[in-house]
Amino acid sequence: MDLNEYQDKSRETARYPNLGNNAIYPTLGLAGESGEVADKVKKIIRDKEGFFGDSDKQEIMMELGDVLWYIAQLSTELGFDLEDVAQSNLKKLSSRSKRGKLSGSGDHR
Repeated sequence: MDLNEYQDKSRETARYPNLGNNAIYPTLGLAGESGEVADKVKKIIRDKEGFFGDSDKQEIMMELGDVLWYIAQLSTELGFDLEDVAQSNLKKLSSRSKRGKLSGSGDHR
């Protein structure tokens, strides 16, 4: 499955207020789900000395799927194809790599 196909299929399950004209809802969902990923990793570091067991990995994979779903919905709300978002990110990172700017901070380095 390619990213645009995922985006289209995931949209079939989107149920939230003002669907098609609401970037706020998927943005908040993205923040929440990203936090859940971070929290699971934090607890593995705290409680399991950083060892990711198979069940831990599966739980994180499920949360990453939720992150992807919200990214797809926000992209749709803003009129972006997920493939274009991914290609744009790779182009940006490639440019930074060629210029020795992968480290540091700021969007326009």
